[in-house]
Amino acid sequence: MASAALAPGLPRGASEGLRKHHLQKCQLSYRNYMKPNIVMVDVGKWPIFTLLSPQEIASIRKACVFGTSANEAIYITHNDEVFVFGLNCSNCLGTGDNQSTIVPKKLEALCGKKINSLSYGSGPHVLLSTEDGEVYAWGHNGYSQLGNGTTNQGITPIQVCTNLLIKRVIEVACGSHHSMALSSDGDVYAWGYNNCGQVGSGSTANQPTPRKVSNCLQTKMVVSIACGQTSSMAVIDNGEITCGYAHTLALTDEGLLYSWGANTYGQLGTGNKSNQLSPAQIMVEKERVVEIAACHSSHTSAAKTQGGQVYMWGQCRGQSVVVPHLTHFTCTDDVFACFSTPAVMWRLLSVEHEDSLTVAESLKKEFDSPETSDLKFRVDGKYIHVHKAVLKIRCEHFRTMFQSYWNEDMKEVIEIDQFSYPVYRAFLEYLYTDSVDLPPEDAIGLLDLATSYCENRLKKLCQHIIKRGITVENAFSLLSAAVRYDAEDLEEFCFKFCVNHLTEVTQTTAFWQMDGPLLKEFIAKASKCGAFKN
Repeated sequence: MASAALAPGLPRGASEGLRKHHLQKCQLSYRNYMKPNIVMVDVGKWPIFTLLSPQEIASIRKACVFGTSANEAIYITHNDEVFVFGLNCSNCLGTGDNQSTIVPKKLEALCGKKINSLSYGSGPHVLLSTEDGEVYAWGHNGYSQLGNGTTNQGITPIQVCTNLLIKRVIEVACGSHHSMALSSDGDVYAWGYNNCGQVGSGSTANQPTPRKVSNCLQTKMVVSIACGQTSSMAVIDNGEITCGYAHTLALTDEGLLYSWGANTYGQLGTGNKSNQLSPAQIMVEKERVVEIAACHSSHTSAAKTQGGQVYMWGQCRGQSVVVPHLTHFTCTDDVFACFSTPAVMWRLLSVEHEDSLTVAESLKKEFDSPETSDLKFRVDGKYIHVHKAVLKIRCEHFRTMFQSYWNEDMKEVIEIDQFSYPVYRAFLEYLYTDSVDLPPEDAIGLLDLATSYCENRLKKLCQHIIKRGITVENAFSLLSAAVRYDAEDLEEFCFKFCVNHLTEVTQTTAFWQMDGPLLKEFIAKASKCGAFKN
């Protein structure tokens, strides 16, 4: 790894394109850029959070998953209580002991503190700042990366005091074994491991306490900081970028994306695995990029465009993706939850819910709502409130029905007698939610409806529900329904189930109540399969 000492201006050999755009107001993602952001993200996508109950998940306001195996997590609740759980490598949970825990433990020292920035190193060590400008650190400290002047592990969160007490810190960043802090007045402090000059002191001696980076930033106003494993970088308010050699992404205010540094897994997105000594522009389908993401715990990169499309490249579940690949995700965080190895978070993630609902959430909320509906179905004497426009948009059957020359178009109440109330309600709710929640026995009736209304997707969904809910008791009833509704795949599934459980199935009431022709057909087919051989 080349020297990562801070140096003024652009990297040596920087392209003219990068100099031209000068990275004004640029946004950096440099292997551990942990700025929080408000996004609609389900933390349950990270495997470690499956340990928590739905109530605990619902209480989370901010969270971060870290560690060499993504086996540690910290989260902050809506009441500003702080909890940790996981493996606790190098005391990185800050619980005062070295015990792992799958049950969240509260960090009393941080409860009530409004945490606004958090970062982690690969030791691991953890660094955070509060809205009051205080900095706390704990975990691995073999290179004084906790900034307390010692190399003793930090078993609990301790405030970093030296040179920072009179400063209001607004952002922190961690390399593998070094740390940085940015104050509200634009000063940068660095400490810890310094084998590559990453603390910017002008030497390679380790720095035991926070030291102001002054030689190259003497008259500069820094607005953002980031760390690589053994490198550091900062963004100046006049648009310079100050950085060292490593896997780096930089985004200009014009939405242009540049990368340089290590490229073993294609994390630069240049179409190959060759290291890049100077910034190269990365093309993302000619769209304006508005967010970039990376962290030094993995070799994965991601970007989000102005149109909301999310791309990923680099090491994705062990595979090297050398050019930006379009995903189905809606945020860059999902890339790291699903494809990063380990499945860490690239920033302190805020999961605060916004007041406004999405279109899908609004539709789901208004199903069977008397206040906004303009049509009612009466089934088995019960009413279901719906919106004619939604039905016309979602279903060809209703689009045809609600024509001016049809009687139904003039009605405020439509009677339904072909289907049961649970079945018809489930069908209408499906049009609002795209999902079905029915027992397999009722799903048979819904399968009939889906066949009658030519709803192929719903038909497949019903078949899936039936397959998932098949039992010895209902197997022959489901087989009969599959034959009746011409569902060949489901019929074959039910037939095999009945043959595999032949003795138990033939003792059920449903078997002896099956109509004669179907029973004969089943016996003949099962016999050909050798079901009745000793």
